[in-house]
Amino acid sequence: MHDFDSSRLKRLETYLSEHLELFSRPLEILKFPNGQSNPTYLLNAPNAKYVLRRQPYGNLLPSAHAVDREFRVMNALNGAGIPTPRCLHLCKNEDVIGTMFFIMEFIEGTIFWNPALPELSVVQRTRVYDQMNQVLADLHSVQPESIGLADFGKPGNYFARQTDRWARQYQQSSTEAIEEMDCLAQWLRDNLPVDNSIPSIVHGDYRLDNLVFDTERLEVLAILDWELSTLGNPLADVAYQCMQLRFPDNSVLPGLGNANRRELGIPEELEYVEMYCQRRNLVGIPDWNFYLAFSFFRFAAIVQGVKKRALDGNASSERALELTKMIKPLAVMGMAAASAS
Repeated sequence: MHDFDSSRLKRLETYLSEHLELFSRPLEILKFPNGQSNPTYLLNAPNAKYVLRRQPYGNLLPSAHAVDREFRVMNALNGAGIPTPRCLHLCKNEDVIGTMFFIMEFIEGTIFWNPALPELSVVQRTRVYDQMNQVLADLHSVQPESIGLADFGKPGNYFARQTDRWARQYQQSSTEAIEEMDCLAQWLRDNLPVDNSIPSIVHGDYRLDNLVFDTERLEVLAILDWELSTLGNPLADVAYQCMQLRFPDNSVLPGLGNANRRELGIPEELEYVEMYCQRRNLVGIPDWNFYLAFSFFRFAAIVQGVKKRALDGNASSERALELTKMIKPLAVMGMAAASAS
């Protein structure tokens, strides 16, 4: 299923015929079922497969759903050897399909949706998490100015900037009072660490199901979903990654909080962080619990935005309202991380 009516589909076919080399009609469209923010579609043409990613319809929060930023950062990183899909065309003309969109290549591979990786062996699970850690370290080792991204983020304390941004977006999309979210936002403001890090390219949503793996070799072929990318403190990505290790395992938000990771062959949180530190020549991570608390708050704020769009009829996933049940539990986990610091 997809949300392209016949006239919109015809305009898209005509547009791509004029702007994509070797494109041919007719075009079949299939919407990817996952993804809560920017709707994404598989385009089947007679001689190739493409992926279209667009902004949602309706009123959007300021600075949200910037698919043009995704296009820019993926293009730059692809040229620097970081595994990203090759971006083919950016269309800012909203008359074509109703929103800005871009086209990228389709990467054939495997996406793992369950972080426990039940379909893999112990050795293979260890391989997947090691690859995930290596590619994140590689990403953070790229110097933004060397690939034309020196202006991809704002200067100043990354966590101060991001805390203000997500507190503001949470308030703009709020649908009910959640005391834990208000408390967590205030705690973050009151406990901001000094940020002396050298700015890196921060993915912003680096997790297992945003990676495409080679099915046989289990190497990362592509990092997807760059909507939240910016320049900032790379440890935000590490904490966000480790947040999933703390989620309880449930159908809404599968995590590894209750799993025997040693038995599964999946690293413990401290092991995962140490792997990253060794790869980037870091000696420990001060303020780790702040980074975790911030990650829970930001994720809860993102989910609140999903809820608001769902109530407004603009959600990009049928599971959107189910996911929004996790807003308060995420805030509670964030406060638990804060109280442990």
